Parts: sequence; structure tokens; C-alpha cells
Amino acid sequence: MKRIGTFLLALMLALAVPAPCFAAVDEKTVEAPSAVLVSADTGAVLFEKNAHDRRSPASVTKLMTMLLVAEALDTGKIKLTDTVTGSANAASKGGSQIWLEVGEQMTVEELLKAVVIASANDACTALAEFVAGSDGAFVQCMNARAKELGLQDTHFENCTGLDDTAKNHFSSAYDLAVIAREVLRHNWITKYTTVWLDSLRDGKTELNNTNKLVNTYDGITGLKTGTTEKAGFCLCATARRDGGMQLIAVVLGAKTSEQRFSAATALLDSGFADYRLVTLSADPKKITQITVKNGVQKILNPAVPAKQQLLCAKGSGDPTYEYKLKRTVDAPVRKNTKVGTVTVKLEGKTVAELPVYAGVNIDKTAFWSVFVRFLRTF
Repeated sequence: MKRIGTFLLALMLALAVPAPCFAAVDEKTVEAPSAVLVSADTGAVLFEKNAHDRRSPASVTKLMTMLLVAEALDTGKIKLTDTVTGSANAASKGGSQIWLEVGEQMTVEELLKAVVIASANDACTALAEFVAGSDGAFVQCMNARAKELGLQDTHFENCTGLDDTAKNHFSSAYDLAVIAREVLRHNWITKYTTVWLDSLRDGKTELNNTNKLVNTYDGITGLKTGTTEKAGFCLCATARRDGGMQLIAVVLGAKTSEQRFSAATALLDSGFADYRLVTLSADPKKITQITVKNGVQKILNPAVPAKQQLLCAKGSGDPTYEYKLKRTVDAPVRKNTKVGTVTVKLEGKTVAELPVYAGVNIDKTAFWSVFVRFLRTF
């Protein structure tokens, strides 16, 4: 009996599937002076370590270059098939490059691949000149876009991240995560950021992704590495899992390349282990009609609030909804006037409020209209 019992216990242990276990992430386990983990879906900060410290971002600078190029493509200002001619300025850039020659012609798509996959500084400069007319004009656009995004700890001197002569070129882990979030809104960009190997010039120039997580991390979607002596080893890594939840990990100033990748991996793992993405959706049946006083229409049908996404801790219950709408409103009613609120609670705590708005304009009844109605009634 003892032998049978021992055998059954051993069999049970052999067949048991251990639950995934991730070490808790803290400032000590993230071996870099500055880091942040952000939800790409909601913008929530899930972990931070000196996230607002101003540091040299090296080639992670190219996130802003990628953003401006993506916006130019999506607005139709440029096309992937447009031809770009290499300038002397672009060809002179050192560091990572594709050895662009003066007068050499490549398409926007070829140069974009060189930037995203191989972090090519010459290709980056050529794109900048094509989009804005000059390298300097493009840098002005970069700083203007940073200001639009409300970034407090970012200033660019170039589009590449080369910092050997730069004196006022900096960003922060948090600001770079914000830029990355904007880049990911152009979801077609992952067609390039997830490529491990590619080539240009009919296979003569090989492009090898500098982000090794592209080849090793489950759900990776990009996004950009950077390394200089001044900046150290930097990385912005993004990944999507668990029904579409996407996270952004930024690591700046690591001492080794391995440290930046292990830190980003730990951050992403902790985010996917601890959080889930919930879509908040109000019940249209509970968005009741509202009586309009002295209006040309007597009934207002409010617009149903747009769906929103909420990041919740795994293991938490489902959200509950409380509806509070006005019973009556006075005309005139203007479209998008707030007429109620849907309060979302999770485990008894308010986690979101969805405003309810009027979906149409309703004018006030004119005096003559009231008079005519009175006569008809009489």
C-alpha cells in the first residue's frame, strides 16, 4: 500500500501543471536608473522608477521620428512609394547606418524599415528632410509635437539620438512611453517593428532588428532600442497579450544590453501577470428619456456613452454601473450638453464616470408657436 501511495503521489506531482509565477518587480529588480511600465490602452502608469528624470535617450529618440513619419503617411502628406534622394547631410551621419550615398534613391518604405529595424541614422535623416524640408525644420516639428503631447521633460536637438555633440537633447522614461503610445495608435507600424530580419538593395544590405525581444518575447510588438556611451543601454519594448491588452516598458541608462532586455521583460511579465483589460459599456436600456420643458421636442433621447477601457487587477470582480440622469431639462438644449452620469464601481470603489450627453439640439418653443397651439386647442 505504501508503494502504491508513493507511486500515485509521484504521478500526481509529475502531471501537475504549476501556475505561472512572476517575481514582484521593484526598483532593485529593475537594473536601470530609470524605467516605467504604462498601459498603452489607458495610459495608466503601473510601475515607475525615476520615470521623470531627464536622460539622454539615444536612438529611442527615433520614436518621435517614427510618429511624425506615421502621421505624415496617414494624412496623405507623403506615401510609402514616394522616392527620397539621399543628401550629403544624411549620408554623413555616423553610428548605425545603411551607408546611404549622396544622390541614392530609396522609397519612404525602404527608409522607414531601415529606421525601425536597424536604427539607421542616415535613413532617419533622409526621411526627416523629406517630410519637413530640412533636418532642422523636422527637429522643430519634433519639439512642437512634444509640446502638444504635454511632455515636460523632453527636448530634441536631432532626429537620430546621436548625442556626442548634443548639449540639450533629453527625454524621460515616462515621456518616451507617451510618445510610444501615440506611435502604437498607427497600428500598421507593427508590420515593421516586429520584423526580425529584412534586407534592402535587392538583398545586398541586411537589416537585423536591434530589439532581440522581437525574436524571444511572446506577444512583442516592438518598439525601439538605443545605445550610446552617454545614454547607456536604452529600450522601449511593447507587447500585446490577453485579449488585446498592450503594455509599454521603457528602460533608460542600463549598464549592459542584457540588463535593459531583462528589465523590460520583468516589467512586461509583471503587467500581464497582475492586470486585465475590461471594456466599460453602459446599458442602452437604462439611458432613459428626459422630458424637455418649453422645447420644440418634448422628449430627449440621450446618447449612450462611448465604450471605455479600464485596467483592473486580476482577481477583482466585474464592474457595476449606477445610472443618474436628469428627469427634466429646460429648452434650449444644445448637443453634447451633459445630462447625466454613469458611475462605474469596482468592489465598491468608484473607478470611472461615464458622462451622458444630449445627442441633438432642441430649440425653445417660440411665443407665436405657443399661441397658435393655444388657439388650436381652444
